[in-house]
Amino acid sequence: MNKRYHAPKRSRLSAALISALVLPLLAGQVLAQETDSASTASAEAQSTQAAATSGGTANLDKVTVVGSRIKRAEIEGPTPVTVITREDIDREGFQSVADMLQSLSQNSSTSFTGDLGVTGFSPNAQVVNLRNLGPGYTLVLINGRRPAMYPQPYNRDNNVVNTRAIPQAVVERVEVLAGGASAIYGSDAVAGVVNIVTRQNYDGNLVRLIAGTTTNGGGDTGGVELVGGKTGDRWSATWAFQYRNTEAVFADQRDWLADTRNGPLGPDFTNPALSLIMIRGLANANGPVNHNAYYPGAAACDALGFETRTTAARGTYCGSFTQPGSRTISNKSEYWSAYGYGTFDITDTTQAWASLQYYGSDAASSSGTEFWGTSGDRFNTTRTGSASAYVYNTSTRDLVQLQRVFSPEELGGPEAATTLYDESTYEVAGGVRGMFGDRFDWEAYGSYGFYDYTADRPRLLAQAVHDYFLGPRLGWASTTGVISPTGTYAAHNINLARWSAPITPEIYKSFATRVVNRSETTAATAGFNVSGDLFELPAGAVGFAGIMEWNRSTMDLVSDPRLDQLRPLDNQTVYNLTSSGETHGERDRYAVGAEFRIPIFDRLTAQAALRWDQYDDISSVDDAVTYNFGVEWRPLDSLLFRGSYATSFRAPDMQLIYAEGAASYAAVLDEYACRAGIGAGAAGGPRTRTQCNVTGDPTIYQTQTLIAGNAELKEEEGESWGAGLVWDITDNMSASLDYYRIKLTDAASQFSNDYLLQTEAACRLGTYSDGSAAPTASVCNNVYSLVTRESAPGTPNDQRVQRINSAYINTALTDTSGMDATYRWRYDTDRAGTFTTDLAYTLVLTNKYKQTADDDLIDYRDVAPNYSWTPQRSRVRGSVSWNYGDWTTTVFGTRLGSAYSNAAVDGTNTAGDFYSRRLPPYMLYNLTVAKKFGDNVQAELQVINVLDNQYREDNSFTAHPFYQPWIGADPLGRRLYMSLSWRF
Repeated sequence: MNKRYHAPKRSRLSAALISALVLPLLAGQVLAQETDSASTASAEAQSTQAAATSGGTANLDKVTVVGSRIKRAEIEGPTPVTVITREDIDREGFQSVADMLQSLSQNSSTSFTGDLGVTGFSPNAQVVNLRNLGPGYTLVLINGRRPAMYPQPYNRDNNVVNTRAIPQAVVERVEVLAGGASAIYGSDAVAGVVNIVTRQNYDGNLVRLIAGTTTNGGGDTGGVELVGGKTGDRWSATWAFQYRNTEAVFADQRDWLADTRNGPLGPDFTNPALSLIMIRGLANANGPVNHNAYYPGAAACDALGFETRTTAARGTYCGSFTQPGSRTISNKSEYWSAYGYGTFDITDTTQAWASLQYYGSDAASSSGTEFWGTSGDRFNTTRTGSASAYVYNTSTRDLVQLQRVFSPEELGGPEAATTLYDESTYEVAGGVRGMFGDRFDWEAYGSYGFYDYTADRPRLLAQAVHDYFLGPRLGWASTTGVISPTGTYAAHNINLARWSAPITPEIYKSFATRVVNRSETTAATAGFNVSGDLFELPAGAVGFAGIMEWNRSTMDLVSDPRLDQLRPLDNQTVYNLTSSGETHGERDRYAVGAEFRIPIFDRLTAQAALRWDQYDDISSVDDAVTYNFGVEWRPLDSLLFRGSYATSFRAPDMQLIYAEGAASYAAVLDEYACRAGIGAGAAGGPRTRTQCNVTGDPTIYQTQTLIAGNAELKEEEGESWGAGLVWDITDNMSASLDYYRIKLTDAASQFSNDYLLQTEAACRLGTYSDGSAAPTASVCNNVYSLVTRESAPGTPNDQRVQRINSAYINTALTDTSGMDATYRWRYDTDRAGTFTTDLAYTLVLTNKYKQTADDDLIDYRDVAPNYSWTPQRSRVRGSVSWNYGDWTTTVFGTRLGSAYSNAAVDGTNTAGDFYSRRLPPYMLYNLTVAKKFGDNVQAELQVINVLDNQYREDNSFTAHPFYQPWIGADPLGRRLYMSLSWRF
């Protein structure tokens, strides 16, 4: 995919310019590849197409497109390819390349990352996830080269490319191949390839000013782009600069997120959060178990801005309805980028080139509030040193669990709870390319990329906040309050007035700190490519491409050392936040590959590729050969049948083998306690998983998860199949239909907490919750060793899960299949202008998975979601454009198919409102209207999410935020952007 130099005598247009202007328009004629390109990108493109369609001569040079390294005038291949130009991105209403990639029909909507996950592992990044195999299985390239990975692993485990760090101003087009391409582009191209091609030929200058906002509040945006280029007798230069600043959007700027009473249950059936509560651990003369042990009175609650409520489950307490509204749902973001690309003709057949790209970002997100409680307080232990959620309070004579949520006003405003992200990345690259033998193009190149990341996050100092609310420990108490050397729980005389009074910003600062995590990655590449025609056959020339490549990747991730769970407790220990650990490693990869395109008959062409990759790191992965076969048959000029088969080989992500060990806290459903009616589930007795799996159930609580890298992980292997057809229905109408199947074995993953706890419960009770038999004794013994429970008979801590060791493993099998379809139509009228339609549709047919060899292979396509799967069965993207004189209007839409509701069954919520097992499809529409003023000035209005469709309403999702982002959502709602462009 790296563009080779072409001698000036062959064409005055470079390969990059030709493919940018001509390929999208020829797609409607030769039907070679699926594309969503603009049909009116430029006057030059229109005139070229006119020459081609009217029978005139269009002297097209051969070009390189994604899907093959072989240059050829035809753009079709055995595997479907989508090409989206910068003009497409603009007219379809996208404000970034990352947002556009999220809209691809082949992309999984479950690849959600970014702003809404402000407390997640990668809250300032966006990824692409083709075929829902995971973002690490899609190879993302920039100009055919691997950029430095995002320094924070996605979901803690996977190394990914942050597509948000690719500024829109530098992009010429995006090429997407959704299918196995390991043999051509690298062993990790399992689900496909996304190649982002930057501007390399530009004549003149363009300045673009952008301003925008959201119609519901927040998100004001301003920016400027400058693109320029100049050409001399033997040299050319292209440059770009972009700056953009966007304000944060807070949840309280959206009515349905601002107040929990605005959810499906309404004010009559919604209880305030447990913002200030002492939960009684055991029933006694003071009251029932799980009730609030101390209510400070209405005056104290009013001072905190809390409201009082009495419930059967908690008794009388007070809490907030509005605290969740103080978090951000879209990050504050300021970024700037610079780009330069230049060429120099050393001789008529040899050219040197160099490029530089830089991106810097300052962003901020806010959780809005801070939280403290005795659960997760490492200074609160039993006499034997075990973690405990309970203390004995001598002032109320109760065994209690405390919970306190601090409002933004107590902290000193929303900025006090803000996490700051400082990121910068650059790549320098250069090379020499030319021709030899009058028919072979070659290129030698090298590049170096660097990505630096710092996250600065507010947290509480565990000992300071512990001492502030609990005071000194008086000794060890029994469950009845008898203090003795043999007691179990820490006894404290809690100052109730302090507990129920607002804190001040000064008090907050006395037990607050900032946690700083730093990481960086690098990517160095050197390679040599050659391509051309080997010899002639009766049906045409045999094309050839060869590649040799070396790549070195490094990763250095260092979490704040105070987060290390093995570090001795002291006054700098951080409350309820665990380390992502440290990861230090490097990996060398060597590759040699060859590709052949063989014209068997005039209408039958075959393609074959072979590639050898070798990895050099601490893992047991060594080397492997992957191969690819494809065929193209054209029984008619207007009809193409195609098919492909490919193998893949992928080494585990560096994070999975080099991570030195990390711990985290997460909420789990303790299925054994639920179904057996013991420990946390004792008060409710034996129940079903469905009965326990509701918000606020005592069997759902936080526990610690430990995980470390596994250098014994083996390589992941896969196979891909594809078959389809492309049909030129008329000169201006085309359609395609393709089947795909990807089978992946030994994918590196980890035992999910839910999987372990479900399996453990089945082992202990003899069956799973659905009645199926428990796994084998060997599996059960393994699971028992990974789940640590506390033995404390007669206490609320008895059988509580203390720790889960979530090990990285090679899973047994992932097998997914589906269909892709496209449709393109262009209609030219004499008086009403030109109309174009572009549609793409993907339907998932199967989504099979099993985690271990002993598991059943389950098709999750029609199975209700759980902690590991959120099925998404179909996606559509499409646009309709009207070009009339100086006006261009485009309506773009996406449709995500129906999805399971949160309950995944038909039912009625507490307020009496019905919900169904499945939610209707989710649709979004963008509108773009552009007007040219002469040859050099254009104004553009973009309306994003025209209908202000922010989420799928789900009456069974009764907890804030009342929607599931993994099945599609746009809480920002309607946005308006104006731009003014001037060419000179």
